[in-house]
Amino acid sequence: MAKKKTVYVCQSCGYKSPTWSGKCPECGEWGTFVEEVISKPTNKVSFSWINASSEKPTPITEISETEKERYLSRIEEFDRVAGGGVVKGSVSLLSGEPGIGKSTFLLQLSEKLSNYGKVLYVSAEESPQQISMRARRLEISTPNILVLANNNLEEIKKSIEKEKPTFLVIDSIQTIYLPHIESAAGSVSQVREGTAFITNLSKSKGITTFIVGHVNKEGSIAGPKVLEHIVDAVYQFEGDRGHNFRILKALKNRFGSTGEIAVFQMEEKGLKEVKNPSLFFLSERPVGKPGSVIYCSIEGTRPLLLEVQALVSRAVFSTPQRRAKGIDANRLSIIIAVLEKELGYPLRNFDVFVNIIGGVKIKEPAVDFPVALAIASSYLGKPVKKDIAVFGEIGLSGEIRSVRLEEMRIKEIEKNGFQAFSLQNKNNKLKLLKEAVKLAIEEQQNGGSYRKPVKP
Repeated sequence: MAKKKTVYVCQSCGYKSPTWSGKCPECGEWGTFVEEVISKPTNKVSFSWINASSEKPTPITEISETEKERYLSRIEEFDRVAGGGVVKGSVSLLSGEPGIGKSTFLLQLSEKLSNYGKVLYVSAEESPQQISMRARRLEISTPNILVLANNNLEEIKKSIEKEKPTFLVIDSIQTIYLPHIESAAGSVSQVREGTAFITNLSKSKGITTFIVGHVNKEGSIAGPKVLEHIVDAVYQFEGDRGHNFRILKALKNRFGSTGEIAVFQMEEKGLKEVKNPSLFFLSERPVGKPGSVIYCSIEGTRPLLLEVQALVSRAVFSTPQRRAKGIDANRLSIIIAVLEKELGYPLRNFDVFVNIIGGVKIKEPAVDFPVALAIASSYLGKPVKKDIAVFGEIGLSGEIRSVRLEEMRIKEIEKNGFQAFSLQNKNNKLKLLKEAVKLAIEEQQNGGSYRKPVKP
């Protein structure tokens, strides 16, 4: 009997090595190499749904455009993130941490979509009894949702051909397998070929499919990057499991804009839409406390009011701590350096902690000024004016720069009863950070002046 050929594959990036190694030379992860059997090339899945109209290249002006049919789920927040509804025959990937609410959301979505046709819910992680218990808790009782507990894709295909569903849910891609691939379920080969198999099946039969994907410890989708390239849309559930809200974000969407977010609140009977996320995130804001600032963010095409909090305290150790949650830690270091240079705050002697309330992750530069203002407010021990909301990018020379979609931000700020802090002075020039901090922070009520920075 011939010996099987094996290769060691990194489960984070898909890098292949003939020998085992503790650290992947491609992505730098430790302990991710797993031994896999090399599959025969003849068993690989071909993408047969791509039907070329001719063998010759066609001018782009002569290609006819067809309008994609969409299914409205009646979950308004999700329909908006999806670009106006779910496109017929599309394949979507839903990722998130364990226990975040992926299965609950898909079960609620299945109930809404069952009005258009039959839904086949394939679970490779839970038994039909467990899914039934969740459905009763969510008060779902439609006969159009069929539950199948199986992790063999060949058997799942037979059930699809027999039942002919309109919608398909796979929970999850890391627990199903193709029998002809000898590596274990969840390996790079199984995830890659399994996703291609499902996509091929969905496209050829016009089935609208949702696939659940796990995430790794960094919060990225587990498995090879080709997993995200094959599907049409990638949605990610975010949020702190210690809170009862969840954020659904579109990371990729071939039929709509990316970066859109929807906010849900986890309740006993499932996920409930939050119509006005701005008021939701500001509902527990401590008014009149130093270090708290209202910031207007843009998520996709939606403006959103968030609370930025900062805490500045005397450093206990020789090296001060710099902790950031919701923003890039490198960005925080730059903002602290500008505050030291332009305002003279000796923050090298203080620990600085910054948090975006609600677990929202901000990557846009417009968060610079709110973070700087929150740090200054905490250091001075004086609150920011309670009726203003701010945004703006900070340059290294201490100037506050304009950001995109300012008019949209201002409308959202005024709609929620706040005033937008102006970034322009009387001469229509950009304000300097030092001037802006003095204007945004409340005056000392007892007639005193600003606290003088502590000397190093």
